[in-house]
Amino acid sequence: MRTQAFALFSAIAIGAGTLSGCANMSETERTTGTGAAIGAVAGGLLGVATAGGNKGKSAATGAAIGAALGAGGGYLWSRHMQEQKAAMEQATQGTGVNVTQTADNQLKLEIPSDISFDSGRYDIKPNLRPILDRFATTLNQNPVTTVRIVGHTDSTGSDAVNNPLSINRAAATRDYLVSRGVSASRIGIDGRGSREPIADNSTLSGRAMNRRVEIFVAEAAR
Repeated sequence: MRTQAFALFSAIAIGAGTLSGCANMSETERTTGTGAAIGAVAGGLLGVATAGGNKGKSAATGAAIGAALGAGGGYLWSRHMQEQKAAMEQATQGTGVNVTQTADNQLKLEIPSDISFDSGRYDIKPNLRPILDRFATTLNQNPVTTVRIVGHTDSTGSDAVNNPLSINRAAATRDYLVSRGVSASRIGIDGRGSREPIADNSTLSGRAMNRRVEIFVAEAAR
């Protein structure tokens, strides 16, 4: 019983740790991170339950496995995903593009405005094209992955302008990838307008940071 209690505490700690990592995330990442944290706790509870009458190490192991599965968030971080991350880090080195692994095992590319879109526009800048070319190559090499593109704007203008503008930015990025051979059926798009700023919209540099596109790549757990 004492071992099971410790295992349950460990599962809850994993979940809490995942939640604490959400502090500096965007709303998109907080949603997925919170889901992963809930999954971790639920997985831990499942691990304790499935450990049944086993004593000692088996109970803790069952809880740890359950927590790890729950924390996965439904996505798999495979060798192919790691290779794609490494390829994109190399391709975007020195460009300002931020390449990360999210809390729920998605590959995220955050593309700033200085290489993506001018204020009020959604046509892709020339500096972004070689990055998207390389990205399309990695996507074509990993056909099991899916892509979600989220467009953002600064706070200049009204929602009536910013909401469709953010969607058009995501759509322009999608269309470019499709022109490079990526199947359109793999790509979903969304626009958040100015609702998810990552910097202060009262400054020129802050507005430039908010005017961005985020690309998420995911491989579903089998």
